[in-house]
Amino acid sequence: MFAASSGGSSSILIIYVVVFGALYFLYLRPRNRKQKAARSQARQVEVGVRAQTIGGFVGTVVKNGDDLITLRSASGVELEFIPTAIARRFDPVVPESTDDAAEKNQEGDKQ
Repeated sequence: MFAASSGGSSSILIIYVVVFGALYFLYLRPRNRKQKAARSQARQVEVGVRAQTIGGFVGTVVKNGDDLITLRSASGVELEFIPTAIARRFDPVVPESTDDAAEKNQEGDKQ
């Protein structure tokens, strides 16, 4: 009777291991690869492109080397960063003005 209960608990353990392994290989591993590829693509910057660092500094890339990337701020200060400190390209979204907003501004200017 003792051997039967031991076989049942080991089969449940095997089922858990198989389910976790399937979850890892079918869901977690591909998701991590996609995230890693997206991060590395976002960090690829060329000279002349605006970039944001992980600390929030935004500047224009003036030099792009293997070891350092140099960013120039709006005031002209140049700072060097390691490539992993670049979080993403900085492309601010400009809100589109609607015709209604333009009409309200014109009416406000007339008064």
